[in-house]
Amino acid sequence: MENKINTRRKPDWLKIKLPQKDRYTDVKKLVKDNNLHTICTSGSCPNLGECWDAGTATFMILGEICTRACKFCAVKTGKPLPVDKNESVKLARSIKALKLKHCVITSVDRDDLPDGGASFWADVIKQIKKFNPEITIEVLIPDFNGNTKYLQIVIDEKPDIISHNLETVRRLTAKIRTKAKYDTSLKVLKFIAQSGIRAKSGIMLGIGETFSEVLETMDDLRTVNCEVMTIGQYLQPTRQNMEVQEYVKPEIFAKYKRAGLEKGFRFVESSPLVRSSYHAEKHVV
Repeated sequence: MENKINTRRKPDWLKIKLPQKDRYTDVKKLVKDNNLHTICTSGSCPNLGECWDAGTATFMILGEICTRACKFCAVKTGKPLPVDKNESVKLARSIKALKLKHCVITSVDRDDLPDGGASFWADVIKQIKKFNPEITIEVLIPDFNGNTKYLQIVIDEKPDIISHNLETVRRLTAKIRTKAKYDTSLKVLKFIAQSGIRAKSGIMLGIGETFSEVLETMDDLRTVNCEVMTIGQYLQPTRQNMEVQEYVKPEIFAKYKRAGLEKGFRFVESSPLVRSSYHAEKHVV
């Protein structure tokens, strides 16, 4: 049966800030002129207006077509186009033009590539540092099917933070993620943390999880020494994506934040409109 957009009225705490025309237009033009992609648009991020007004964006490399089809995600799925070998330089120059102090880079899954795109990831980080020597970098990576050899290729370029999202609690993982496994993601995060680079992960709420399951997920992340966690509300982006089961109240998000800090996370971003790259520059400190 085809999914439908949830028709329940969104609560007031999910009101999204609209973009201011001038700054929004500047960033949009730069992205378009350089044939780049952002998760802001491809993933229908609710914070697009706020972030682009500030002149920041989370760039998505390796094209805009993903080899996986997770039920929560609005990114296109199918057979990806060939890799644009000039993308890393174009991206690095665009980041310089935006005068960013911190950048976040993510990608689609590229299970079609021999190394999952790891070597291209390395080149992107290298070029960003070359053109922007003072910048700090967060990379939000796929799981590379848990292959630590490919993870090490990214780690060797020494971004400041490496993030990989669990997306949800253990029980719901198979329901919403087509290929990724909960324990594989924990393995990835453990390997990152053991390298000495700060590990970060995120989940979304409102898809059927329980309070105790979220706390258990926090414990699992702390067990592998993940230091930063983001928690936000799932919002159904298209009719093809799964429906929202619950709009979680801000006070519940606040409880999760307190619990996470008590469990030893260095940073916990937890509120309805939080996404994995929201206020990411704070997590480098």
